[in-house]
Amino acid sequence: MISDSNSKNHGRGAAINTPNRFMKSTVVADYEEGLDELQAFSNETQWLKENAKTIVNKVTSTDVGMAFSLNPYQGCEHGCIYCYARNTHEYWGYSAGVDFEQKIIVKHNAPELFKKHISAKNYSPEPISLSGNTDCYQPAERTFKLTRQLLSTALAFNQPIGIITKNALILRDLDILSEMAKKQLVCVYISITSLDESLRRMLEPRTVTAARRLQTIQALSKQGVPVGIMTAPIIPGINEQEIPHLLKAAADSGALYAGHTIVRLNGAIQHLFKEWLFRTMPDRAEKVWHLIESCHGGTVNDNQFGRRMRGDGPVAEMIRKQHQLFCKKYSLNKTRFQFNTSAFKIPTAQQALF
Repeated sequence: MISDSNSKNHGRGAAINTPNRFMKSTVVADYEEGLDELQAFSNETQWLKENAKTIVNKVTSTDVGMAFSLNPYQGCEHGCIYCYARNTHEYWGYSAGVDFEQKIIVKHNAPELFKKHISAKNYSPEPISLSGNTDCYQPAERTFKLTRQLLSTALAFNQPIGIITKNALILRDLDILSEMAKKQLVCVYISITSLDESLRRMLEPRTVTAARRLQTIQALSKQGVPVGIMTAPIIPGINEQEIPHLLKAAADSGALYAGHTIVRLNGAIQHLFKEWLFRTMPDRAEKVWHLIESCHGGTVNDNQFGRRMRGDGPVAEMIRKQHQLFCKKYSLNKTRFQFNTSAFKIPTAQQALF
């Protein structure tokens, strides 16, 4: 049995706010009728402007295939219940639960910081990944246009950029992306977890449909933008059977590359996902939970670098082999994209105007 309703918090992935591990106390509402001094709870998204000190982060993990990341937004309105980035919201004093989806921190000075970073005298050009943490094309981007400004700067400097997103809003920036593609400066991955629309609505409540994401792959490909699919995360007992269909659909749409990860429930995500799983899929929740544990040595959270994202054990190995098999069948990953770092240049003041 699957229930796609969320009466506790309609339209959100999480139904609760988990405690912040860095906070000594937590405000809770035990009795809604007694909220005299607390601000009334709201389901509306809040955009909180932040004056960031730095914007480009060095990535030390060997699991994610990027050396540097850039995230113009913290928190993500897409509300994916499995999102590994949820825990980072606790560093800002918020919860990894509803707060992560509802309180979106907007780093309004991100374009200035980015330009400053790549203009430094000692800067050595390396690919920088947008959305290493949260989606750079989440709904806030439609209003603030920070990602578009970042891409404009990247094009002016010939700075290589990798992008991963699940939002069709990326097509707004096809003019910039197609120019970057001509210089081998950009590669895009579109994340698709399921072709089942009812499952997509539960897993990722404020994202575009899988059909729209496939159209996005097609549109990018037609404009010469190298594009791949991330079938991530694979959740055994929920979506692993879709791997062949996801990869075929992506290849038919023009994708050249494909990657995957096994779901990993670290920190507060363990509690959020478990609440969601037993509420939405009560008939198979125990089985799914144990399958996830089987991929991480008996726990749902494996912290071992090099293993934590791909999983371990027979179930994870079966998923890996299946993914490899169908990538080969549909001619995905036949080549590996190489970013062009040799074209980087700091534009003159006059060039920067254009």
